[in-house]
Amino acid sequence: MSSHTSSEDCLGWAARDPSGFLSPYKFSRRVPGDDDVSITITHCGICYADVLWTRNKLGDSKYPLVPGHEIAGIVETVGANVHRFKVGDHVGVGTYVNSCRQCEYCEDGQEVCCTGGSTNTFNGIDFDGTVTKGGYSNYIVVHERYCYRIPENYPLASAAPLLCAGITVYSPMIRHKMNQPGKSLGVIGLGGLGHLAVKFGKAFGLNVTVFSTSISKKEEALSVLGSDKFVLSSDTEQMEALSKSLDFIIDAASGDHPFDPYMSTLKVGGTMVLVGFPSQVKFSPASLNLGMRTISGSVTGGTRVTQEMIDFCAAHGIYPNIDVIPIQYSNEAIERVIKNDVKYRFVIDIQGSLK
Repeated sequence: MSSHTSSEDCLGWAARDPSGFLSPYKFSRRVPGDDDVSITITHCGICYADVLWTRNKLGDSKYPLVPGHEIAGIVETVGANVHRFKVGDHVGVGTYVNSCRQCEYCEDGQEVCCTGGSTNTFNGIDFDGTVTKGGYSNYIVVHERYCYRIPENYPLASAAPLLCAGITVYSPMIRHKMNQPGKSLGVIGLGGLGHLAVKFGKAFGLNVTVFSTSISKKEEALSVLGSDKFVLSSDTEQMEALSKSLDFIIDAASGDHPFDPYMSTLKVGGTMVLVGFPSQVKFSPASLNLGMRTISGSVTGGTRVTQEMIDFCAAHGIYPNIDVIPIQYSNEAIERVIKNDVKYRFVIDIQGSLK
């Protein structure tokens, strides 16, 4: 019998109202079923999604709300039908914990695109009608399909941000064949997502250019992250010098910004993928049509490509740049996320600080 039961034995930190202020909260998880994995959470990354829902920015927050969908931990128990995991395995959980498992997308391992809608890891409605609660907590119960194996030699703290930030950029890079050595990649926005796009690009053998509106990020982009070129996007001459030179662009900037200047840097037939969420996307049809360019969007990724990404990171020594914090610092950390004051992902040490 599992040591994780359905009594109020799960300790987390929750927001109670749109102020988003987090404080200790006890609640119950469902009793693990035959297909479930019960996971002791060791680490959870802080994502901008945590800001959106704790503060009810989308108008659908269900309080008390326990955020967190970049979860890493250790298997505590497994159900009778679970064969992919055993007690003691290192595992991760990402942005969703259920889907219909029957539609064409689920059958193709693209559960994030489930026609019935995938169930969010927090603030979603689970199959039993309860509201899902995320990784700012000491354990979680998840169907094995939505769990990912983390290699034993890969640090759990580093694995956590891969489950949202990492897969958000890796998935479209694979889908649009941005893994061709010798090709050129531009990255807009050097934050949690952008810095991983740079790391993946270099691992794929691409020539990587970082765009930024801040000259202060130049040294970091070139010396720390290893990009090949840094371009101040507000400098017209620097932008014009890149005209028709890039095969791909990953746009990870969520603030409003012009699109035409960046699209002009794409080669004929080049591809730009939007992974951020500005309030609007506006560009001239000529930027698209005359260069036969493609602009695409993407969210996270299905179970198959997510596991592939984790294995790729372990095999190539790709680690997010993280700042590990105690859960008691989570309110301050979220304020800093809002101000873009983090290099490049806060990760909560759940096991070491949630008592």
